[in-house]
Amino acid sequence: MRLLPLEDASELPRGWTDAQGPGRYRLSREGDATFDGWVVGPDSLKQTLFPSREVLYQAERREDGKLGFAPVAPAPSPKAFLGVRACDLAAARVQRSILEGGPHRDARHARRSEDTLVVAVHCTEPGALCFCASTETGPRVTEGADLALAERGEELLVEAHTDAGRAILDALDTREASDADEAWLDDAMVASAGKMGRHMRTEGLPAALFGRLDHPRWDEVADRCLACGNCTSVCPTCFCTTTTDDSDLDGSRGERERLWASCFDEDHAYIHGGTFRPTTKDRYRQWLTHKVGGWVSQTGTSGCVGCGRCIAWCPVGIDLTEEIDALWDGEGSAVLPPPRVTPDHAHEDLVPREATVRSVTRESADVVTLRLDAAPAFAPGQFSQLALPGIGEVPISIAGDEGGLEHTIRAVGATTTALCAITAGQQVGFRGPYGRGWPLAELAGAPVVVIAGGIGLAPLRAAIRHMLADRARFPEVHLVYGARTPDDVLYGEELARWEGAGLKLHVTVDQAPPEWTGNVGVVTRLLDRGSVPEGASAMMCGPEIMMVHAAQALGALGVDDAHTWLTMERHMECATGSCGRCQYGPFFVCTDGPVFSLDQVRFLFGREGF
Repeated sequence: MRLLPLEDASELPRGWTDAQGPGRYRLSREGDATFDGWVVGPDSLKQTLFPSREVLYQAERREDGKLGFAPVAPAPSPKAFLGVRACDLAAARVQRSILEGGPHRDARHARRSEDTLVVAVHCTEPGALCFCASTETGPRVTEGADLALAERGEELLVEAHTDAGRAILDALDTREASDADEAWLDDAMVASAGKMGRHMRTEGLPAALFGRLDHPRWDEVADRCLACGNCTSVCPTCFCTTTTDDSDLDGSRGERERLWASCFDEDHAYIHGGTFRPTTKDRYRQWLTHKVGGWVSQTGTSGCVGCGRCIAWCPVGIDLTEEIDALWDGEGSAVLPPPRVTPDHAHEDLVPREATVRSVTRESADVVTLRLDAAPAFAPGQFSQLALPGIGEVPISIAGDEGGLEHTIRAVGATTTALCAITAGQQVGFRGPYGRGWPLAELAGAPVVVIAGGIGLAPLRAAIRHMLADRARFPEVHLVYGARTPDDVLYGEELARWEGAGLKLHVTVDQAPPEWTGNVGVVTRLLDRGSVPEGASAMMCGPEIMMVHAAQALGALGVDDAHTWLTMERHMECATGSCGRCQYGPFFVCTDGPVFSLDQVRFLFGREGF
């Protein structure tokens, strides 16, 4: 049963029903010629309001070498949806909470959600896989519709929920519903809830799931899961996307397209060097813990509406409700953050603007710093999105603003390699700044230890400059920095100036030539009472394994988790919390981070698979 445009009422699926089971969906004729004898097919409002692929912008590289980015916006198109179930109305609200409820409001989704009319259906005949009664998203239509219908024999009981719905109802030949009619509907809803074939225990579920990440059930379900992504394709709330960049042969014109993706894709959590979720177990656990766990912390509501589609369309019949029942049979509970409150929503169309490169500084063999003429206000620790038409877009930390907005980049992929080859006067695409920066106000008044590994010094550079410029508030600052070799030490001249300004500098390298007289070894070997004074707070950025061991050393020196801050690196593709790729438990790294306090992420920090 598909949701498709209708030319007239004769095309409505009257007299059809569907039979559903794990990995099974069949249509058949039913005896009564009813309109609502079927439940839900693979389609939902998602296909219309959040299409599976759309062009975000077109780009050109002009003859003068300048760039141009032109947004592609959806055309206004009034729409009416007929026969929508309560679970799908709830799904539309849930998906909107992600795409429009965070700090960045998806402009395209918002535009498509406007000017719609919804004629919904109270679900009187639930299917064997339905459990919307236990997720409190059905079977009765309570909000989100203009009209709600219930089929009673040859009559339709109609409720108008909005002015638009009342205007339609006023134009029809109707009679006033009687007390008996309304009592029938009440009884039908109670009966419908009682006939549902599935149930999900939801109270306390997020804390239980994140507290049972080592439950043996994850291995058992991973043995059956094909990681095909069917469940995410038919789920009416899943929202993960990816992007592709195409160009013509000479690179003068290109476009960026957004496509649905799945957290079951192997590259969904990929960053340079590897993926954070290499196994099917990791990806199934990510999907389930986010769907009915992390989503609650992000939006205040579960990402599951009880429609049962993921069960029907799973080719091996994995039953979400069965898996959750099995996970309930265990021990463990995690403390999760409360739902975030976002009072302001910035309009976001994901289209970069042009920025000219003022200067380029070669920092090492594979690292450069670009200074752009973009001049947005930023907080140390925030990041930008830099784009090149036809090549790609990447998140880059803002390293400062001396002589232009500074971005220090290591060539590790196609886009960063192309950015490292840029020369002064050329242009790049720029979006930002994004994310939450270092909590400098909270760090003032006590010793601060800055721990950096490799290019991890870049996100800390602006914060160090800020502290050294305000010695009254930051009287003692240590920098503990590790690089691969002496030639890979970044900002050499500036390190010397910082030391001259009072910074206590501790440097080590992994490998060194004979003439090197400094430290050799990992960063954590430098963490002792000489570099970590009593009462110190810590900020760190670098390879995650380095930060795990540094956190252990800091803890041993008395620095508690609430006074340890770190910046996380995950696959941040949209930077606005709408592509789902940087999910980290109950957080989006791009909008909730990238800077976190250690006590925020302690229950996941260093855990494989996340």
